[in-house]
Amino acid sequence: QVQLVESGGGLVQAGGSLRLSCAASGRTFSSYVMGWFRQAPGKEREFVAAITWSHGNTDYADSVKGRFTISRDNAKNTVYLQMNSLKREDTAVYYCAAAPPGTYFRSFTEYDTWGQGTQVTVSS
Repeated sequence: QVQLVESGGGLVQAGGSLRLSCAASGRTFSSYVMGWFRQAPGKEREFVAAITWSHGNTDYADSVKGRFTISRDNAKNTVYLQMNSLKREDTAVYYCAAAPPGTYFRSFTEYDTWGQGTQVTVSS
């Protein structure tokens, strides 16, 4: 069974940091694109960052560029999202997702496997 499991969410003060993890199991994701999306209450799901397993190519939303870093550990089959200088507007449920090769990173409709989400709350 294909599974993505996120962890690492929580409550943090503005300016603080969190690291999210996404553990993948059930199949080989070595050629896949791994993405992080987020959804705040009353808002649409939005792209945060993505990385290719094979080459480590990355892409970031403008709103997080310079503050967030996506990385992967192939040996652990895990993708990370390091979030620094957090702002209140980063508060959302964060989802990890996997998409086939050749995917347009920023389109959530192209991702076919999703985790359950982890809550990130940034307080002022």
